[in-house]
Amino acid sequence: MRIWDRLAGAAADLGFAVAFLVAFAVEAVAVAQSWGAGYWLFGGLAALVVGGFALLRRWHRGGLAAAGLVAAAVTVLVARLAHLPAEPGPALALALAVLVGAAVRTLPPVPAGAVGAAGLALVVGSQLAARPSPSGISSVAALTGLAWLAAVAVGLSLRLVDARNQATAERVRQDERLELARELHDVVAHHVTGIVVQAQAAQLVAGRHPEKLPATLAGIELAGSEALAAMRRVVGLLRDTADAAPASPGPEQLGALVERFDRHGPPVRLRLAEPPAQWPPEVTTTVYRIVQEALTNVSRHAPHARSVTVTVDRDADGIVVEVVDDAPPAPARKGHRGGYGLIGMRERVQTLGGTLRAGPRAAGGWSVLATLPLPSRTAR
Repeated sequence: MRIWDRLAGAAADLGFAVAFLVAFAVEAVAVAQSWGAGYWLFGGLAALVVGGFALLRRWHRGGLAAAGLVAAAVTVLVARLAHLPAEPGPALALALAVLVGAAVRTLPPVPAGAVGAAGLALVVGSQLAARPSPSGISSVAALTGLAWLAAVAVGLSLRLVDARNQATAERVRQDERLELARELHDVVAHHVTGIVVQAQAAQLVAGRHPEKLPATLAGIELAGSEALAAMRRVVGLLRDTADAAPASPGPEQLGALVERFDRHGPPVRLRLAEPPAQWPPEVTTTVYRIVQEALTNVSRHAPHARSVTVTVDRDADGIVVEVVDDAPPAPARKGHRGGYGLIGMRERVQTLGGTLRAGPRAAGGWSVLATLPLPSRTAR
């Protein structure tokens, strides 16, 4: 889970806790003034239990929603039989709304519908258990009904948003697979050409320097193994169950990419420690596309950046790619950077065995950092 997701979840829990405590206090004061000081204890205890379920809802949304609804139903029944204030009160209704909304948003259709229906049944039950009211509908049942309606409406809305985002992400991955299908020809041509050249060299070596033939044949074997490995990675991404990385060299060099961006964006410094020609083609293409996507994000979402630094280096673990800008913090960046453009890049990097991180820097600006391991070049 990304850091923004964790922060958003913590903020939602904090907001719920504050609202719950306010509702709890209002309910306790209202019951104490109308029924007496001790009459709010039972309903308050039930509200605290279900409120705890609501705070823990991410552990098991379906189970905790069911537990909360059962606890609320028992509370309604006991309040009616023991002649206590009608339930559920405001605090309990708020906690139930959070549980029902979370379940409707995330559970599969059948369980989500069951939770929503159980919440509606609780509304009806609270009306049946309530004491007669001049208007025909008790205030407690009306409050519970409004909370249930809000929970279902918000849950369904967020469910639609999540489904739309998931469909968009899947479409991005599908486009990536189609692009890789076009690159497969380049992969085969690149590696097979090398094998053919080495085979021709082997024919010359066999006639003039027979003692060098084993080394030449070992080179052909290594080139064939690299070709098979690269094609496996490309074909792997074309499957629905396991995305892989691209494996053809990019048509443009990083220098040309940076120069083109420099014409309409902030100044870009390129630090290239090692010529990309020494890398496998799948790594070359992945590095190129990471830089391309990061620079595109800068031009779209960080127009006030004064400079951008692109660093491509090699360490003991492989190739390290970092794109850093110095734009001032902006609220819009949280929602736009790290969008669907990086989904395909993350799939490529992870399938190559690397990592990719994108997020704000402590010193200001934004950073995209990727690490790509280089395959071993030793022959069997």
